[in-house]
Amino acid sequence: MADEKDLELSDLESEEEAAAEGEAPPPAPAANVPDIPDLPESSQDLEAVYDIPVQVSAVLGKTTMQVNQLLKLGRGAVVELDRKVGEAIDIYVNNRLVARGEVVVVEDRLGVTMTEIIKTERS
Repeated sequence: MADEKDLELSDLESEEEAAAEGEAPPPAPAANVPDIPDLPESSQDLEAVYDIPVQVSAVLGKTTMQVNQLLKLGRGAVVELDRKVGEAIDIYVNNRLVARGEVVVVEDRLGVTMTEIIKTERS
């Protein structure tokens, strides 16, 4: 069986001596591990993903109610949400929380200003 890296006897002895003395041996270089590409350096590198549609939702708040309460709602009914006035709203992209923000008025439309980006660990 041929090794990809030839080890010298002195290398093995120094690792054994380090283990006996309680020192951790130096890490071995990884064999056949491809280089991880750098992040894109320009917007041209991202052109392939520009046309992918995503769903963006801005959630003002939430509430829970029974169906019979829902059926009683009519024009002008007020539904109390779990947020207070001035509290940040949640911004979702494809049903994943990505940011929090504030509601703003842009000309005659509502908009959202992002005030906090949410970083989640990928599993």
